[in-house]
Amino acid sequence: MLASRAQTVVMRVTLRLTLDAPVDAVWEALHSPDVFRAVSGPFTTAESLEAGGFPTRWAGGEHRVRLRMVGALPMGTQLIRLRDETLPDGTLVVHDEGRPLTGAMRVVTSWHHRMAISPDPSAPDARTLFRDTLEVGAGVLTPFAWLGFWGFWQLRARQLRRLAPGWVHEFGTSRSVDGPA
Repeated sequence: MLASRAQTVVMRVTLRLTLDAPVDAVWEALHSPDVFRAVSGPFTTAESLEAGGFPTRWAGGEHRVRLRMVGALPMGTQLIRLRDETLPDGTLVVHDEGRPLTGAMRVVTSWHHRMAISPDPSAPDARTLFRDTLEVGAGVLTPFAWLGFWGFWQLRARQLRRLAPGWVHEFGTSRSVDGPA
């Protein structure tokens, strides 16, 4: 999908999945650097550039990471800027409004990643509707960037589905904070 934002061409990659985990467990998983690395793999690896490395749980704010493809090919550094939101209908949203800082990823000039979750109406206590949207712009290279991210998002979806059933055991069923900060 094509959109225009302040004269910048932006294309959108969107996934809509049902995850076999309750909303509270998925919410905690979306704030886990371990889950971030797991759903980015196996083709992309991430290393924290923050003092002390990755925290146990990402809070809102900025986090810097170094990305590599297949563990060896440097892709550059990325600023992850997280912000949580609760919509009026109760949908929980994690926003990443960061940007590439160095390397090949620097061609990306516009980045907004939204992960929205809500209970699956057919099994509200056991499954979660997950909407994963990336709006990305890279000038004249936007269609090529979109194609790469579309492929990556398909692999990411497979990892999310595979990992989600274990999140209830890993993260429990009660948010550690009362909704987004």
